[in-house]
Amino acid sequence: DQRLYADKQGSRASAGRQSRDVLIRALIARHPSLADHSEEVAELSHAVALELGLDPATAERVREAAELHDVGKVGIPDAILDKPGPLDAHEWSYVSRHTIIGERIIGAAPALREVARMVRASHERWDGGGYPDGLAGEEIPLGARIVAVADAYDAITTDRPYAAARSHELAVAELRRCAGTQFDPRVVEAFCRAVDRTPARA
Repeated sequence: DQRLYADKQGSRASAGRQSRDVLIRALIARHPSLADHSEEVAELSHAVALELGLDPATAERVREAAELHDVGKVGIPDAILDKPGPLDAHEWSYVSRHTIIGERIIGAAPALREVARMVRASHERWDGGGYPDGLAGEEIPLGARIVAVADAYDAITTDRPYAAARSHELAVAELRRCAGTQFDPRVVEAFCRAVDRTPARA
């Protein structure tokens, strides 16, 4: 029985990896500029998950959610994603749907349904002001709270059409400023501990 259970779990993990790899390749083919971003957010999220004491299997699910958190952007026109200025209401309505689109795409693979739930919630806010469901605090899956912080850090420290990259120090200061409103304070502090142990950033 134990061997059969292990084989079943291994098959699910393999199916999940294959589905994840296909989705990542589809995303990069559609938006090549997201390749480095997805990889960086995944590495950061995994480090924070371990810093928070999550077991390796759960930390790996968080990594997968981070890798796939932008998959829903395949449904958003390039002109909106690459727009250098503020989005109007119509354009924002497209962007705010990308986590729902991502959940639907990822959730089609049964092995990735937990990951899909994290992706849907990756733009919720600790204070309840995020999207798409207006979740707040502990209602937001922990993995999604981790991805939100890692995603914000990478966005701040990378050149974007609408903003120049800022330093690690300024990014950390911004995360701490938004702890308790946009971000889970416990996740922010775990992120800061994890990222400061990385020589390239410390």
